[in-house]
Amino acid sequence: MQELVPQEVVVEAGAAQGPIFRNLRQTLPHVPFTVVEDPKAFWASLAAARDPMGSGKKSLFLVRHKGEFLKKCPGSNGQVCCNYFVVNFASNCPMECSYCYLQEYLANNPALKVFGNVEDLVAEADRLFSRHRRFFFRIGTGEITDSLALDPYIGFCAEVIPFFAAQPNALLELKTKTDRVEGILGLNPRGRVVVSWSMNPQRIIDDEERLTASFEQRLSAARRCQEAGYRLGFHFDPMIEYPGWERDYRDMVERIFATIDPRRVSWVSLGVLRSTPGLKRIMRERFPSTDLLCGEQVLCPDGKMRYFQPLRVSMYRKMLGWIRTAAPAVFVYLCMESKEVWEQVFGFAPSCEKELGKAILSRE
Repeated sequence: MQELVPQEVVVEAGAAQGPIFRNLRQTLPHVPFTVVEDPKAFWASLAAARDPMGSGKKSLFLVRHKGEFLKKCPGSNGQVCCNYFVVNFASNCPMECSYCYLQEYLANNPALKVFGNVEDLVAEADRLFSRHRRFFFRIGTGEITDSLALDPYIGFCAEVIPFFAAQPNALLELKTKTDRVEGILGLNPRGRVVVSWSMNPQRIIDDEERLTASFEQRLSAARRCQEAGYRLGFHFDPMIEYPGWERDYRDMVERIFATIDPRRVSWVSLGVLRSTPGLKRIMRERFPSTDLLCGEQVLCPDGKMRYFQPLRVSMYRKMLGWIRTAAPAVFVYLCMESKEVWEQVFGFAPSCEKELGKAILSRE
C-alpha cells in the first residue's frame, strides 16, 4: 500500500514529550515539526479549505487528550449491540474510503490528531479493569481512526499491547485496512489481542477504499499475525451489492479460509453499506464518481439508510452459507442490525447486548 506520511507534524507544547513524540521524531526525521502552545488556530484554518476533510489528513497533530479515553460503543438505536467498548487514541484516518462515516461525524473537527498522553490512557484502563475484575471487557481502537495506519510512525501498539497482554479481564481488538503489522509481530499478545481486518473484494478496494492495502496485502498481513501468535477477526462490513457481488464475495471468503487457520479466528462480523442523508451529500461532493450513490436504500428507525430488508437478509444468508462451508465453527454475528433481521438470518436474535457480548467472548 502507499506510504501515509504526513506533510508536517504540529505538536501541542504539552505533548512534546513521552514515547509517541519520541517515536515520531525518530521515524519522521525529514518531516518538519512545529511546536505550538495552542493548535486550535491551525484547526480553524481547515474550515476555509475547499475540502476540509481531505486537507485535515495532510498534517498530523500531536496533542494531549483531556477527557476520558474509554467509553461504551454508541451502537445504533433499535439495533442489536455487541457490548463493545472503544478507546480513542487518535482522531481521523489518513486513508480515503468513499463511504467512511467519519466524513460526516468529524466534519467540524477534521484534523488528523494523535493523543500523546498514552500513559494516561493506560492508567485509566488499569483503574477500570481493576475495579471490575468480574466483568470481561472487549476493547477496540478503531472507532474514529484505523488502528494500524499510523503505527509505523507513532508506535502506539508497542506501548499498549504489553499492558493488555497482562490483563486477566480484557481483550484488545486492533481493526485495520492496512498491512502495517511490523511493529506488533515481535510482541507477545498472550491471547489478549485480536488483530482484525475489514475485508472487501478487490473491486471495491480499487473503487471505494483509496490508499488502503490491497486484499492480498491484508490477507498476507493477517497470516503473519496469526503465525506470530495473534488471534484474528474479519469484518465483512460494509458489504456492497453490485452485479456479480455473489461471485466476488464467495471467492473472497474461500481465499481467506484457505490461507488462515479458522481455529485461530475469534469472530467474523457482517454488515451492509450504511449511510445517512448527510453522509450521502458529502460523498457526492468528495467522490462524485462513486457508484455507491446509485443503489437504492431506505431510511431505518435509527436514522441510517440501508438496503431493503429482504435484500439485506438475502446477502447475509448467502455470506453465512459460504462462511459455514469454508469454516463451519467460526463465530459469526451481525453488526448494527435489527432483531428481525437476526431472526431471519440465524433463526434467533440475542435477547440483549450482554448476551451477544458473552457469546462473542465465549469463543476466546
